[in-house]
Amino acid sequence: MRIVCLCGGVGGAKLARGLYDVLEPGELTVIGNVGDDLTVLGVHVSPDLDSVLYALAGVNDEERGWGRAGETWRALESARSWGGEGWFQLGDLDLGVHLVRTEALRRGDPLSAVTERLVRAAGIEAHLLPATDDPLRTHVVTPAGRFAFQEWFVARGHRDEVDDVVVAGDEEAGPAPGVLEAIERADGIVIAPSNPYVSIDPILAVRPIRDVLASRRAACVAVSPLIGGRAVKGPLDRMLSRMAGGTTPAHVAARYAGLIDALVIDEADAPARAGVPLAVTRTLMTGREDARRLAAFTLEVVS
Repeated sequence: MRIVCLCGGVGGAKLARGLYDVLEPGELTVIGNVGDDLTVLGVHVSPDLDSVLYALAGVNDEERGWGRAGETWRALESARSWGGEGWFQLGDLDLGVHLVRTEALRRGDPLSAVTERLVRAAGIEAHLLPATDDPLRTHVVTPAGRFAFQEWFVARGHRDEVDDVVVAGDEEAGPAPGVLEAIERADGIVIAPSNPYVSIDPILAVRPIRDVLASRRAACVAVSPLIGGRAVKGPLDRMLSRMAGGTTPAHVAARYAGLIDALVIDEADAPARAGVPLAVTRTLMTGREDARRLAAFTLEVVS
């Protein structure tokens, strides 16, 4: 069973790991968001790709929800002491991946090729594809001004309310090699419980990806990132309330109008109507067993 998962953020990485656990080797392809990539202290960081990479490799920090287990920050502390910027948490273990990626990108290797090598080095039997190899960057428009995503999310603690999300470079960006083919060949497509505005929309901003998803032959199911109308982590509930007018399953489904055949929602959000069929289960993933259970349930819906 060939499954494609569109994914970004911590919740997306958790479900990707659940899918990886319940599928056969080689059956999972994850298409990751690169809109929040950035350069910090000279190294290229791909936070969403790395979250999936670490989760699939089983080295992610499940308690903190991001980064590597057993992480330390001595290099960052040293950089700060020498006057370097320290607002973005570059861990020592994490830094190894960034250094390898940055060196390869400077040689002219595309991000997709670098990511494939990292997946192989980690011994992962799945495919992890960036949505695009082209520069694509998410910005949020707030009453305080327009900010690059990580500046708003990390440096400013996502305290500013969001009036709009802009994906710079979307008109020029093309899909990374293998992305369209994976969607076309898929037996099922899953949109992870990620923030639609800042994790999934940047993937769909690559127009050929949206077009092939709209003309899909396989079923596409989204998993709602809300529980009881609230985000498990992050500002999504505030964003939906401000920009869409509410946080019901209907508001989530509307973000994927014409792209999904069903929406998986938590028991706390039922009963509800959303314009697409709803599948109800417990969606909170507090550990790998929860992720496996949600993945298995989602696969039943998508099949």
